[in-house]
Amino acid sequence: MPGFSQDISRALFGLAVAASFAALVQPAQAQSAATSFFVTSAGIGNGANLGGLAGADNHCQTLAQAAGAGANASGVKVWRAYLSTQAAEGQPAVNARDRIGKGPWQNSRGVVIAKDVAELHGANNLTKQTALTEKGDINNGRGDTPNRHDMLTGSQADGTAFPAGDDRTCKNWTSSAQGSAMLGHADRIGLRDDDASHSWNSSHPSRGQDGGCSQADLRSTGGDGLFYCFAAN
Repeated sequence: MPGFSQDISRALFGLAVAASFAALVQPAQAQSAATSFFVTSAGIGNGANLGGLAGADNHCQTLAQAAGAGANASGVKVWRAYLSTQAAEGQPAVNARDRIGKGPWQNSRGVVIAKDVAELHGANNLTKQTALTEKGDINNGRGDTPNRHDMLTGSQADGTAFPAGDDRTCKNWTSSAQGSAMLGHADRIGLRDDDASHSWNSSHPSRGQDGGCSQADLRSTGGDGLFYCFAAN
C-alpha cells in the first residue's frame, strides 16, 4: 500500500506537470491572437473557383478563427485574401494591395513580414521560413513532396490587377476549368534565378490539361489552390 507521503509526492508531481503544460500552451495562444498574416493551410478545394473575393475572404476568416487568430483586443479581426480581380461585366478591377489594410503584418510566431504596403511590395521579409500557415506550420516549397509553393494572387508585382483581356484571375476566382491565374512563390524559389522565379506574388500563370484553373492543374505546377491572408485591421 502506498504511504501518505507517496500520495503527496504524486499529487505534487501531477500539479507540476499541469503547470508546465499550461505554460507551454499559453504563449502559443497569445501568438495566435497577434497573428495578422498567414498562408492558407488548405485551399477551398475547387481549384481557382473560390466563390469570388467574398468566398476567399470567408475562407481566410474561417481558418483564422479556427486557429485562434480571429480576434484581438479591439474585437473581431477582418481577414482579407490577397487577390486582385480584373475589370469585367461593367465592374472595375480590384487591386490586392488595396484590400489588406495598412500593416504591419506578422506571422504566428511574431515575425514581422512587412511594416506597410510599400515594404510588402518591396524588400519584405517573406521567405519559406516566415510564410507560415495559420497553424504556424512551414508550407511545402520547391524540393518538398508535394510542392505547394504556388499562391493564387492574380496580381502584378506591385499588387495591382492586370488589365482586362488576358485572364489572370480564373474569371475573377469563379472558374475551376478554363482560364488562368497569376501565381506567386511563397518560398521565393523557382526554376530560374530571376525576378519572376523569386516573386512572392507574380511569378507565372497557371496552366494545365483541364484548362488552367482546376485543382489538378494548380497541383501540376506546384500548387494546391492556396493563397495569402492578411488582417486588414
